[in-house]
Amino acid sequence: MRFTKLNYCQYLLSSQINYTTTNLAEHLENISHDAINYYLKREKLTPRLLWENVKEVVESDANGYIIFDDSVLDKRYSEEIEIVRRQYSGNEHGVLKDIGVVSCLRLC
Repeated sequence: MRFTKLNYCQYLLSSQINYTTTNLAEHLENISHDAINYYLKREKLTPRLLWENVKEVVESDANGYIIFDDSVLDKRYSEEIEIVRRQYSGNEHGVLKDIGVVSCLRLC
């Protein structure tokens, strides 16, 4: 079994507290933490991609909202975290070593 975008999107939707690759690997048979890290390092995952994968299972509600937020976690002092990349940070107004995170929040 190989790790796919669908696996990752389903994990982001179902996890309520812990969004780490370690936690994800613990819940998948035959998929290692290293395999997930490698996948995330080489794959470009955008909020639009996540929405395309989940829009059919989201129930509409006139009083509800879905909020997607992309955040940059500053890791400028890290030396050994594999998924750290250089990305632009709006808060820092420059390029940092960081981890990009996309969060999804549903309000009803």
